Amino acid sequence: MRRPSAPPASGKRAQAATLEARALTKRFDAVRAVDGIDLLVREGEFLVLIGPSGCGKTTLLRMLAGLETPTSGELLIAGEVVTHLPPRARNIAMVFQSYALYPHLSVYKNIAFPLQAGGTPRREIAAKVEQAAAMFGIERLLARKPRQLSGGERQRVALARAVVRDPVVFLLDEPLSNLDAKLRTSARDELQQFQRRLGTTTVYVTHDQVEAMGLGDRIAVLDHGRIHQLGTPLEVYHDPADTFVATFIGSPPMNLLETDPVTLGFRPEHLLPRETFADGDATDPFPLTVTRVEHLGANRLIYGTLAPPHPATRVISRLPSTIPLPIDTGRRYEFAVHRRDLKYFDRITGAKRGGSAAP
Repeated sequence: MRRPSAPPASGKRAQAATLEARALTKRFDAVRAVDGIDLLVREGEFLVLIGPSGCGKTTLLRMLAGLETPTSGELLIAGEVVTHLPPRARNIAMVFQSYALYPHLSVYKNIAFPLQAGGTPRREIAAKVEQAAAMFGIERLLARKPRQLSGGERQRVALARAVVRDPVVFLLDEPLSNLDAKLRTSARDELQQFQRRLGTTTVYVTHDQVEAMGLGDRIAVLDHGRIHQLGTPLEVYHDPADTFVATFIGSPPMNLLETDPVTLGFRPEHLLPRETFADGDATDPFPLTVTRVEHLGANRLIYGTLAPPHPATRVISRLPSTIPLPIDTGRRYEFAVHRRDLKYFDRITGAKRGGSAAP
């Protein structure tokens, strides 16, 4: 078994590498935290792992990093088997949710630490630290301690410490979760720009679907240790593989209606007042008794219950501000969905079916 190639010489960036899991499984007693996952992350790709708490995404990331040993299966980096190699031998870098900075060390020494531990010459360390600090705009912070930094600054230091090693793979475990909402938005944009500039293969764990949709080249949606769907953000949103993905991705989630013989699904933005459709549009009627209206500025969320001939089911419509029709609670309105926007799922398995209700 050969090890992945060593980090490159100073001034040269490591090449991106593929990252592959084959039938990867991790059991904790009777619990299968990761259950036979097959996954190929392409060179230079930004892949996001998303799912609810306990779905296995962090356990999967820790196995990729070498921090957890798989119960069975294989892990490969750049085509080389690394299943039982320690983290240092994998040429990867991981950024944790807590950033894991050493509080007694300066920013400079925090960034330099992995290079010093690897025996890099002092002159080369200085050049690499300065280069990484410049990349993230933290040159003026090099003499400070972590306690003197804001959350966003700490996040940049953690990323710089990861970059300085010239890894072939970045592993990021919810690195933005400790930031406030405004800072998360700007940090998300910066993080994506850094990854595009570096071209390093990246696996990013989050429970936040906005991060997943905004960052990922592809998204892997996990639950109970399995990948329910792997695809681009638009594929996962517009063509969910099953009812779990349909209701987990999207805010508000997809509306689901139990019919015979299928489960019918449609996104809130596709449930619109009948008069907004053009004559001749192929639509299905969904009369709605409104129970609540929520004004969100650019959108209104209309909560209501479907009226006959449909079974009484609670649904949500999202109306943009460009549709100023008056909507009052307690009244019934004629809503509709274009037939091309209807999704069909198996009532037993929840899996996606073809484009009609026919068996």
